Amino acid sequence: MTSQDALDQLAAAIRACRKCPLGRLRTHAVPGEGPVHAEIMFIGEAPGYYEDRQGRPFVGASGKLLEKLLADIGFTREDVYITNVVKCRPPANRDPLPSEIETCAPWLHRQIALIDPLLIITLGRFSMAQFFPPSARITRVHGQPLMQEDRIIIPMFHPAAALRNPNWMQAMEADFAQIPALLAAMRVKRAARDQDASPPQQLSLF
Repeated sequence: MTSQDALDQLAAAIRACRKCPLGRLRTHAVPGEGPVHAEIMFIGEAPGYYEDRQGRPFVGASGKLLEKLLADIGFTREDVYITNVVKCRPPANRDPLPSEIETCAPWLHRQIALIDPLLIITLGRFSMAQFFPPSARITRVHGQPLMQEDRIIIPMFHPAAALRNPNWMQAMEADFAQIPALLAAMRVKRAARDQDASPPQQLSLF
């Protein structure tokens, strides 16, 4: 089975999931989308109204802002993998409950393992909480890279929050601006790791 096959099977399992009440309320589950070997993975909080209707992540106003921020640094949404902590829309776009986050956590962990991104960018406090201690506050740690398990985690504001707060918009643009340099550094680090892990070549006797 290829990595793409495994990711497709995982998406199908997410769409069939009924492990929490959100599964009975949704129009569509939203597994995520993007290349199976994407170097950058964005993790939001939960699908909204338009995401629930289309079964795709970040397709409303937040998605348009995300695409603009990516374009500003030379990327498109087709270059990155985009998903959420919770795969189904909470009623009236309320915050996801701890039980819903816990139920969906295995799906997210499997996606991270399959894609193995160099950078994970968390969008919003619920996404950030999957990687940072409970004491962390997004207003204080946003844009500060954290090395974790041979990749970098970068907490950022959720695009919806930036749309509501012009001050956060400026901060989000600055946080995005550092992505290319961090990605370049991680490419070098990952290449060195892979080289060290490769088996030694056998010398020819002839």
